[in-house]
Amino acid sequence: MRDRLNLTLPVELISRINELADRKKLARSAIVEAAVASFLSPDHSDAREAAFTRRLDRLTRQVQRMERDLGVTAETLALFVRFWLSITPPLPLDAQAAAQAKGRERFDGFVETLGKRLQKGQSFLREIPDDMPPSTVDDQPG
Repeated sequence: MRDRLNLTLPVELISRINELADRKKLARSAIVEAAVASFLSPDHSDAREAAFTRRLDRLTRQVQRMERDLGVTAETLALFVRFWLSITPPLPLDAQAAAQAKGRERFDGFVETLGKRLQKGQSFLREIPDDMPPSTVDDQPG
């Protein structure tokens, strides 16, 4: 059984319904009926909530990976600096110019190697397993 319902809609919305009806070769009433049914469907809000939940879960995992990568990067840099400072003796003044030149040369090599790895899609952080077993204080270098 069907019943008639008269309603008023904004002109822009009626234009959009007319365009869709022409494009899909459907009756305007069928389009409006489908839209109202979708709006009133209890699954409509559940589907939207599920989509939001999936998106939030994906964003949460991405943020967790970024936090992990940032932590690994900061720890790696801190360990390197501590190690370098503990083993590198100060240079006499007459050797500093040669050491600076050698340092620039080595840094250029480092940047070149880094660029090649990044172009190939290689990443040090990807080489580190996600599930590292918990370590004890005795395992720490230094």
